[in-house]
Amino acid sequence: MENNTYISDFIQSWSFNSVQQLDISSVLVNFFLCVVMSFLLRRFYISRSFSLTGKTHIGSIIPILSSVVFLVILVVKSSLALSLGLVGALSIVRFRTPIKEPEELVYLFLAIAIGLGYAAGQVVVTTVIVTLIMVMIYFWLSNRDIARTLEYNMVITWSKKDLKFNDIINIITDYVNSVKLIRLDYHASDFTAVLLVSPQEEYASDNLMVDLKNLDDAIKVSFYEAKTNW
Repeated sequence: MENNTYISDFIQSWSFNSVQQLDISSVLVNFFLCVVMSFLLRRFYISRSFSLTGKTHIGSIIPILSSVVFLVILVVKSSLALSLGLVGALSIVRFRTPIKEPEELVYLFLAIAIGLGYAAGQVVVTTVIVTLIMVMIYFWLSNRDIARTLEYNMVITWSKKDLKFNDIINIITDYVNSVKLIRLDYHASDFTAVLLVSPQEEYASDNLMVDLKNLDDAIKVSFYEAKTNW
């Protein structure tokens, strides 16, 4: 009889219908701290990130992402059945987010970590570690001198038949530290070259335009930042 009782209690403890009772007050406190920390991360991302576009859009997702992860972990950890169901759901769902820069993935992953930490009840550890990460980014990884644009994509289109590509390169090398050919297209009516250039410290774009115009009056030149996806 005692063995049957022991087995029955063991099965009941692992039953899919058994749900741990949650302390509502501690859950609300942890959720409040999660939201506060996620908004701090949002403000930090918008002010200190190197991302060129979409800061506000990605920043607005950070608090929502942390809150959703908090809810999912809070529900899943109280039920073995729900945790197994979550694994099955994630195996068939694929997230296709148009992330353009790796830095955005880092901040989104940090937002997920905030939700995980506070939902698991690791309040002190999560708060301290996230704060240290932001301090590290602020002092060592967000130097605006590092973020200064050093490379540009340069698109040149010309129609003069006797104008050689090497002539254009010889002009450009006087104004840049380095130049790299990305693409060169030959058409019946014109030619197009895409270059990756690193301008000199005292870069004079007007003088470069004048020199290129001397080669071909109809030449067209476009500059845009190398890390930008247009």
